[in-house]
Amino acid sequence: MTTILPSRPFAALLFDMDGTLISSIASAERTWSRWAAAHGLDVATFLPTIHGVRSVETIRRLNLPGVDPEAEAAAITRAEMEDVGDVTEIPGARAFLAPLPPDRWAIVTSAPRALALRRLAAADMPVPRLMVAAEDVAEGKPAPDCFLLAARRLGVAAGDCCVFEDAPAGIRAAEAAGASVVVVTATHHEPAPTAYPAIPDYRTLRVVQDPDGLRLTPDI
Repeated sequence: MTTILPSRPFAALLFDMDGTLISSIASAERTWSRWAAAHGLDVATFLPTIHGVRSVETIRRLNLPGVDPEAEAAAITRAEMEDVGDVTEIPGARAFLAPLPPDRWAIVTSAPRALALRRLAAADMPVPRLMVAAEDVAEGKPAPDCFLLAARRLGVAAGDCCVFEDAPAGIRAAEAAGASVVVVTATHHEPAPTAYPAIPDYRTLRVVQDPDGLRLTPDI
């Protein structure tokens, strides 16, 4: 893991949401813990598997008999939407986003759109002009579809984007899309080793706009 930021300019910045722009980990883990216990799963073993991927895919891969993944995922989303009291901004994220040109950034999240909007509002975060949410792609992270779609809708190449991510599935999705990656470690108890630049939060980071694009630079 390195703190050396990419030196190249980017056409656009793409942000995962949960764990990257906002911290909703407590809310998500409360909801999923109740669900896992009700289905006889070992909660401690199960919880690390929920982050960064769509709820329906988390449930589907368990292959639980008699469980409808779509219906269960919808119920979990409803529960999560009622539990946003401690959803907060990753430090510095709001100020970091404020000067970005609206057509040069997007949120790319595994959360359903309604839940994403609810959590952003709870954390008093801006809603971007473009958001790619769970229902916008047939295959979620770690497939690259969501990042490819966001880049296409912004009118840029995915390889000219920098993705901000926190979860392994999202990092793999960004890699597969050909994007650069910056890892946000704010919600990591023990950050996993990675070759990508990592930041604890956005308080010492800023964006400089020049004719070639958006450049990341330390805010010293």
